[in-house]
Amino acid sequence: MSYSEIKVLDKGFVRLIDHMGSDLSVVNAARVSFGKKKEAFEAGDAKLIDYLAEHEHTSPFRHTALTLHVKAPIFVFRQWMKHRIGSEFNEISGRYVEFPEDEFFVPAVFRRQAKVNKQGSEGEIDGADGARALESYLESCRGAVAHYKELLSLGVCREQARCVLPVALYSEVYWTVSLQAVAHFIRLRADSHAQWEIQQYAAAVRSVVEPLYPVGLKALLASGKG
Repeated sequence: MSYSEIKVLDKGFVRLIDHMGSDLSVVNAARVSFGKKKEAFEAGDAKLIDYLAEHEHTSPFRHTALTLHVKAPIFVFRQWMKHRIGSEFNEISGRYVEFPEDEFFVPAVFRRQAKVNKQGSEGEIDGADGARALESYLESCRGAVAHYKELLSLGVCREQARCVLPVALYSEVYWTVSLQAVAHFIRLRADSHAQWEIQQYAAAVRSVVEPLYPVGLKALLASGKG
């Protein structure tokens, strides 16, 4: 079986591992209330899905599931893992594995702190300041990884040595999520107010999910109630 995979940022990805159900599954979960089941999706079923989403009859959307393998920086996962309802995460463990030397995120550009939005950013730091920002960033990340490797070489256990690693370090998770929950993630994290890096992951997730549940995802996003 071939799996859909989308590259994200400099070293990350979103990869489809498995999925259960379809738009028809949503329809049948709703119609079971009347003791009915359909074998094929028809045009009228799209109207039913739109109605369910608009009126917040969301339980039928939870009779679906998909599992994604995601590689992202730790600071991205700190935001991502706030989405706990209808989600389950399993992450690579620094207690079991030794992290590679170059597995940290390097921004293509550095942004300035936004003047109005206290948590956001705007514009770009270029010229000499941008060059120095990159140099400082790389010095910090490479230094942290070097100290991590040194601690390991001195016999320090992995679970303690990992404490010096930066949040720019890439990690990997399996994320299993319902259609309703993934729509909620996309709606919030693809928004222009979200951090740019997680916006890129939200777009990638949408690209993977949309072919599987085109009608259901569209309905949930349009309703704003996913």
